[in-house]
Amino acid sequence: MKNSIRWLITSVFCSVLVFSFSMGTAASQSTNPQSVPRMESPDQRTSDQIQAVAKRVRHELVMLPYYSVFDWLEGEVKADGTVILRGEVVRPNSKSDAEFRVKRIESVTNVVNEIQVLPLSTMDDGLRIALYRAVFYSNSSLARYSLGAVPPIHIIVRNGRATLKGVVASEMDKQIAYLSARGVPGLFDVKNDLMTEYKVTN
Repeated sequence: MKNSIRWLITSVFCSVLVFSFSMGTAASQSTNPQSVPRMESPDQRTSDQIQAVAKRVRHELVMLPYYSVFDWLEGEVKADGTVILRGEVVRPNSKSDAEFRVKRIESVTNVVNEIQVLPLSTMDDGLRIALYRAVFYSNSSLARYSLGAVPPIHIIVRNGRATLKGVVASEMDKQIAYLSARGVPGLFDVKNDLMTEYKVTN
């Protein structure tokens, strides 16, 4: 039994994929995100209980008012109830809001906030818009990923360098997204951290 569970915060499209390992216990758990089993001590905390906490954490983070395609959040739930938040966000208040919301969750004993706030940059803002158009609209096969409040493909830009994160259906879509991003003028580099559905569920 693993002592911690790593989870990814993406859109509704890929949340089922990322958390597919917990679906086997869904029938015995409430669908209400407020229902989190109380974890009395690290020795008593089961994988199912940690997964339930991770599901609630994900719910809180996805519901952040300013969480968008240009942000990325991920984290880790430890057996002792500690939650480690990681990622990069455009707005400083997204970092503080994430910590505040997660701290309120029952069974969370501590929050380690390692979320980084991206630097203010007019150049990066322009690149974000250009990348969004290039990835989602330059190729019709990727247009479906733009649906939803938070698309499954996230575009992180820091100092003229872009990173693609999230989940896509196939290796072909992953490569198309990367090549589309590479074609944006003014970028110094593009890193492709996209995962495919098969790799997420296996």
